[in-house]
Amino acid sequence: MRIRFRPYWKIVIALAALAPSCLPVGNASTDTLTSAISEDGLANGSSQASQFVGALATTRGASSATRGGLTPVGFDQGNDPGTLVNPNPALATAVAPPPTPSPTAVPERVWLVANDEQAATLAANGHQVGNSVIVATDDLRALSPQAIKTILDASEIVVDPSLGDDARWQLEAIFGGHRIPGGGLLMFDGGIDRRMVAIYGHPSTSSLGVLGEQGPEEGAERLRTIAEGYGADGSVILPTFEIIATVASASAGSDGDYSAMTARDTIRPWIETAAANGMYVVLDLQSGRSDFLSQAKVYEEFLRLPHVGLALDPEWRLKPHEVHLQQIGTVDAAEINQVVEWLAELVREHALPQKLLIVHQFRYSMITNRGAIDTPPELAVLIHMDGQGSLGAKYSTWNALTTMDDADQFHWGWKNFYDEDHPMATPEQVLELTPNSVFVSFQ
Repeated sequence: MRIRFRPYWKIVIALAALAPSCLPVGNASTDTLTSAISEDGLANGSSQASQFVGALATTRGASSATRGGLTPVGFDQGNDPGTLVNPNPALATAVAPPPTPSPTAVPERVWLVANDEQAATLAANGHQVGNSVIVATDDLRALSPQAIKTILDASEIVVDPSLGDDARWQLEAIFGGHRIPGGGLLMFDGGIDRRMVAIYGHPSTSSLGVLGEQGPEEGAERLRTIAEGYGADGSVILPTFEIIATVASASAGSDGDYSAMTARDTIRPWIETAAANGMYVVLDLQSGRSDFLSQAKVYEEFLRLPHVGLALDPEWRLKPHEVHLQQIGTVDAAEINQVVEWLAELVREHALPQKLLIVHQFRYSMITNRGAIDTPPELAVLIHMDGQGSLGAKYSTWNALTTMDDADQFHWGWKNFYDEDHPMATPEQVLELTPNSVFVSFQ
C-alpha cells in the first residue's frame, strides 16, 4: 500500500535564531543551515549545526518533492516524489493516511512561540501580512485541533528556539500523519479524556485469559460489550487487545530463559483487526531470565505502528537460577529505562504519536527504584495494578501503590479477573478510583 501525499508538500529543517529580523522571512538565507529529513531522522548537512538554534520551517509549492536536494519524511526517491512508501505493506491497514491540508486554506506563515509576550509582538507584525502566531507552552502535540490544522495549512513554520529540541520531532509527528485510534497524538493528555478497556490473554489458548476464548473479530465485538459503563464519566473508550507476546514457561527452553516467544504471524491477525476497527494493541512481555529490551526488539515491526504499545510484567522476570512460581519476580528501574530509551527513539524515528508503555505491579518489590523510571514525552508510562482477590484487598494494594512519593509521574491502570476476583469491581467502582484509572483490563 502506498499513501499519497499532496505533491507540493516538502519539509525543510532550517537552523537559525528566531529574532525580530526574521519577521518578514522568505526563503532560507545564506546564514541558514538546512538539513535533509530522511526516514533515519535528521541528517545535518554541515558541521556548523552546533552553532545554530533550531527553527523548523515547512514549505509548500514545489513542483518536485525533492527539489533543492531536500527529501520529505518517508519519501522514496526511487518512486513518484509524491508517494510515501509504507515500510510494512503486510500491515497496510495499520497506518492511517496523513491529515490533508485544507484545499481552500490560504498558505501562510505560522510562528510557534513559547509565551504570550512573544506572541503579542509577532502578532502585531504578522497580522499585517496575514500570518498567524500560536503559543505552545508545552508539548506541540497537545495543541488544539484548530491550531494543528493551522500548522498543517501553513506555507512555512518558524519555531521559537526556546521551545527546545523536542519541538522538532513533535512537529514531525504532527506532519507524519499517524494518529492514535480515536484521534490525537497524546495517549491521555491531549484534550481527549481517553480510557482504554482491554481483554488480556494469548491468541492460542483460553487458559491465559479472555482474549484467547475467541478470534480477533469476535474479540473486537466482545470488547464493545465489556466496555459498557466505562465511559459514564465522559471518557472516550479505546478498545484494546492486550496480548501476551512472551509467555512465562515452566521449562527453560532451548535458550534457557524460561520464556516462550509467540510467533509474529500468530499475533499479526490481531494487530490487523485492531487497525481495521480503530483499536489499540498492547504486547505483554513475561521475560523470565531474558531481559525486557531483548524481547521487545523481536516485535519491533509491530511497535513501529501507531496503534501498538508495550507492557512489561516484572512478576515473571527471573534472576539467574530462579524458576517461575517459586517467588514473585522483580525488575529494577535501570532495566525498564533501557526499554524506555529504545521505545522513545522508535517514536521519534518514525514520527509516531505518543506510545503506551505499561509496567505491571501489585507488590512494592516487583519494581525496585520505581521513582527512577524515566517518563519522556514520547511515551505514556502507566503502572498497572494487576493484583487479584477480594475487592478490599485490591483497594488496599491500589492505595499503597498510588500513594508512593513517585505516583504522580505515572498514569494508572486497574485489572479485573473474572474468576479470581470476588467480587469483581463494577464500572462504577473503577471510575471512583483515585487517581483516575485510564486503563482497565479483563482476564
